[in-house]
Amino acid sequence: MSNQSSESVDSDAHIIVVDYGLGNLRSVQQGLLRAGASVDISSDPDAFANADGIVLPGVGAFREGVENAGPYRDTLIELADSGMPLFGICLGMQMLLTDSEEASHEGQGDAQGLDLIPGNNIRFSDHQTVPHMGWNQLSVTRSHPLTEGIDGRYAYFVHSYYAEPNDSDAVVAETVYGAKFPSIIANEDGNVFGTQFHPEKSGETGLRILQNFVSYCAD
Repeated sequence: MSNQSSESVDSDAHIIVVDYGLGNLRSVQQGLLRAGASVDISSDPDAFANADGIVLPGVGAFREGVENAGPYRDTLIELADSGMPLFGICLGMQMLLTDSEEASHEGQGDAQGLDLIPGNNIRFSDHQTVPHMGWNQLSVTRSHPLTEGIDGRYAYFVHSYYAEPNDSDAVVAETVYGAKFPSIIANEDGNVFGTQFHPEKSGETGLRILQNFVSYCAD
């Protein structure tokens, strides 16, 4: 199990970025350091409980993601249920939901997500260019600590599937790509949330979101 530490500016928040073999770990780490957190990249689930917040990054296929994260599944669910902030990014956000059309679309059968935000991940329709790639606007639909100061700003997306939570109240921000889709979601308690876009690639918008996350974890 790896556990790589980096120093940062003074911070009250210690964040763990989960290393399950997928994701822009170093980019996420550097973004969090700029946001004022102390950061460990770790694949040791025993270390997760010592954090103030956990980031689940992700780039790739849904089935591969949930299979790779299998050894951490119970720990992540337990900590999320205890109230610890859990932030999923891109594929990591999709893994917070129950399932995804991606596995069946790719002929891989069913794949079970963490089910922390009940819902499904849906493929963009055939008339839309897939993947949705590039900068697009965020429209905040309800208050959440993650969204302070970002309404109307632009973020960087790369994805072919989007979240469709069972409860519409789980949608925190929307983006239009042919039709509206949720670009930020959160559970009812507000401690489990995710962005479909990559804050670590989204310039000042992304930095503001990561700063909001670090502040939330420090409270």
